[in-house]
Amino acid sequence: MKLAMIGLGKMGGNMVRRLCRAGIDVVGYDASSDVRKALEKEEGITLAPSITLALKKLPDPKIVWVMVPSGKPTDKVIKELEKRLSSGDVVIDGGNSNYHDSQRRGAILTQSGIGFIDAGTTGGARGIENGYCMMLGGEKRFVNMIEPVVKALAPAPDRGWAHVGPVGAGHYTKMIHNGIEYGMMQAIAEGFALLHNKEDFSLDIAQVAELWRHGSIISSWLMDLTAGALKNDKKMELVPSSVADFEEGRWTMLEAIDQGVAAPVISLALQMRFTSQDQVGFTNRMLSVMRNAFGGHDMKTDASSEKK
Repeated sequence: MKLAMIGLGKMGGNMVRRLCRAGIDVVGYDASSDVRKALEKEEGITLAPSITLALKKLPDPKIVWVMVPSGKPTDKVIKELEKRLSSGDVVIDGGNSNYHDSQRRGAILTQSGIGFIDAGTTGGARGIENGYCMMLGGEKRFVNMIEPVVKALAPAPDRGWAHVGPVGAGHYTKMIHNGIEYGMMQAIAEGFALLHNKEDFSLDIAQVAELWRHGSIISSWLMDLTAGALKNDKKMELVPSSVADFEEGRWTMLEAIDQGVAAPVISLALQMRFTSQDQVGFTNRMLSVMRNAFGGHDMKTDASSEKK
């Protein structure tokens, strides 16, 4: 079996490597020539200098997996593919696209007879070794066509992947997955903050993290990662306090609002990320001013301000 992979970044590049190890022929393309050069020395990977030339190396029906950033970059690639593919070919979007965008793109490609699968994909840096979890949305006949590829990418042929519904269902399921992830990460972080701050017990939080990895209810990949990080830096002194958020968390909250479903844990986890990103601290400054105004309470001066 042979397919093209458009987008060879951290996820796309590792997915290509895993596919090649499984005997799947892959033609790779990335807009960055530096990325292509970094991969061209690796055995089994065929690279193309353009999408057009990548497609020419594929047999019919053509299978193209897209792993580029969501939004306009994905739209641009899919528009180009629409011009160059034919009825019966298949496009898979494995990026973190909004499910509404996936439904729109699927409807457009269907007009030309081109199959579209939205593949919610998770697995991170360990996916190349452990496999990727994939949530596939689209018509069953097109999912059947790419099954050998999916089985090669999954943790095992019979698990870690599923056809979850029509176009849009794959990215919708992945969006909710990421919302849950926000809540789980926030709970773990808060728990370890409590352990860290209990000075009279002198807890070794790296030891606790390793302990909780084995046999505990909260043992998980997240706990494995936490234990690994704490071995190197128990006080987290080398880690910035600002936590980035990605669009999936925001989309999950918008979905909760649209459905009228209470999701306080996910919502608060997202808000906590916003708080960590607030370098100006205007909200807290306003609170301090109001507290001082009505109660005459002292206002602490930031250490940064004292130095100026």
